Amino acid sequence: MLFLRLAVLALLSVLPGCAGAPQQPPVQAFALLGDTPYSQAQANLLDTLIDRVNEEPLAFAAHVGDITSGQGPCDDEWLLARKRQFDRFRVPFVLLPGDNDWTDCHRTGLDPIERLAKWRTLFCVPVAVAGFARQRGEHCENARWELGDHVFAGVNVPGSNNNLGRIPAMDAEHAKRMRDVLAWLDEAAAQARHGKTLVVLMQANPFLRARSVDGFAALREWLARLARARPGRIVLVHGDTHQYRDDEPMPGLRRIEVPGAPQVRWLRAKVSPGARVQVEPADLP
Repeated sequence: MLFLRLAVLALLSVLPGCAGAPQQPPVQAFALLGDTPYSQAQANLLDTLIDRVNEEPLAFAAHVGDITSGQGPCDDEWLLARKRQFDRFRVPFVLLPGDNDWTDCHRTGLDPIERLAKWRTLFCVPVAVAGFARQRGEHCENARWELGDHVFAGVNVPGSNNNLGRIPAMDAEHAKRMRDVLAWLDEAAAQARHGKTLVVLMQANPFLRARSVDGFAALREWLARLARARPGRIVLVHGDTHQYRDDEPMPGLRRIEVPGAPQVRWLRAKVSPGARVQVEPADLP
């Protein structure tokens, strides 16, 4: 009888869902990067970074934008080369547009609106991560997905003052795009109710102040309002100023900034149920 009882206990200890210590859901990890590559030399280093990322069991990798420098190149050849390079990621890969990728291309004689259209033809693609969706209509670069009890919302909010204050045509583009961005963020915030954390990703550092008109005012107001309502349950991930940060730029809002050029680095992030996002800089390639 004693032998039978011991045998049953041993069997229960190895069967999932049976008696014994409750099993905890696994910690899930992902990669964050941005503002790279700005040159061919950095593109070569990025290949090594991709190899490193591919060696890890990650749910996805997200690049917040700027895949060229502020002086370009902005042409098709560079974008197609980056497309081929990003296709080397074995984990699901999400890319957002940055100012160097379209708004600043006027510096090299190219049309920003045409460059953003080209970006969309290359990078508005499906991504094999849970709940992935793109905004319908013109602004397909805005994306949303989930990991555990975290909802991720990637939006097209670039540096260079969010494309506001240069010429009237770009001001009109800014107004139209931001209507869709804020609507998309409202949907993501609704999806992230009931104790979930909302992670907003964009290229711009929205805490930079413009000298004249402020291209980030409406977005900051939205972030402040949600942070007041859900303190500790909203995280902003951005690039733009190329300095790794993990801080609280306004009450209730956690901000993570990815490093950028000339560094070619990534952040290893982890989520687990009911816990804060854990972030650590990964080694240089």
